[in-house]
Amino acid sequence: MLRRTLFTLHMIAGLVAALFVILLGLTGSIMAFEEQIDHATHPHLFHVEPQGRTALPLTVLGQRLSASQSLPGPIVAYGMSVTPNLSYSVATAKGTVYVNQYTGDVLGTRTAPTWLDDVHQIHLRLLAGETGKTIMSWAGVVMVLLTASGLYLWWPVKRVSIDLAAGGRRVWFSVHNAIGVCSFVLLLVLAFTGTIIGFERVTTPLLYSATRSRPYPGPVPVTPVPDGRAIPPEEAVAIAARALPGAAPILVNVTTGKTPYRVALRYPEDLTPGGRSRVFVNPYTGAVLLADSSRTTAAGTRLVILNRALHTGDIFGIPTKILVSLASLAAVAQVVTGTLMWWKRPRRVRMEPSRI
Repeated sequence: MLRRTLFTLHMIAGLVAALFVILLGLTGSIMAFEEQIDHATHPHLFHVEPQGRTALPLTVLGQRLSASQSLPGPIVAYGMSVTPNLSYSVATAKGTVYVNQYTGDVLGTRTAPTWLDDVHQIHLRLLAGETGKTIMSWAGVVMVLLTASGLYLWWPVKRVSIDLAAGGRRVWFSVHNAIGVCSFVLLLVLAFTGTIIGFERVTTPLLYSATRSRPYPGPVPVTPVPDGRAIPPEEAVAIAARALPGAAPILVNVTTGKTPYRVALRYPEDLTPGGRSRVFVNPYTGAVLLADSSRTTAAGTRLVILNRALHTGDIFGIPTKILVSLASLAAVAQVVTGTLMWWKRPRRVRMEPSRI
């Protein structure tokens, strides 16, 4: 009786959440290689030839871009690459300019959102704000339940091989079984970590509570100095690099005089493009106001970072990105094969899991 009821709920939940799981799977498989896809499809924006040269100071790059009238608006941040053959970027409120950091040449300009930005937002929010985020978060919960209940339903049968000779519904049943059991661990990890991210307003405080830790406080506010002159952004970057030895700076904002420089950095083991470490620098004195390293940050923060790295496949780089991408496609395959099983079900015979 329990098995029959669980089977019915498994089928209904899968059909109800089918569209959302397909969207999560397809967009997730792309997002696993979001940075690589962007670089491959826009090589003119990202690839430069270092030829042994040294990158120009950020201030000089900004001045050259301003003089060439290539900026769509005031500069708000500079993006720095961690590899010498990738370009720098200059962000403004109206768009991003990609520049050769060795020559100052403009490589191109683009405005958001790009198609990859849309893929990202579909995955997170269905392009529908908080309502879409709630829907996709609950779709993640359904994926957890489907994955766990699927293993329970599979266990008495324990079929792994695909029987192409069976024909009809049994073929899709064998495919559904084989994909499900082979990708079970990865699907469960993706669904569970995604659910934690989706409900982060609840789960993040729980992680801090469980580890008896607190997030680092915000930086000390900056008091503007009358007639004071802010240090250049490249000096703030150098200060941040000294504060966190071994971490490569990847982004620095342009201070307004009332806010500190915020420098984002990335350690070699941190394979997330955005980095997980930050240093706040007083723009007048050069004093470090806060240095938050991903290696020594609060335990709760480290769990948040680990959860995201597991979900995106960033944890071990390309090998885990491949696994995450394949697992995302496996989720799509499970929806398709499950729907075909339902569609081809006997119309006059009562479905029982023991007879499938």
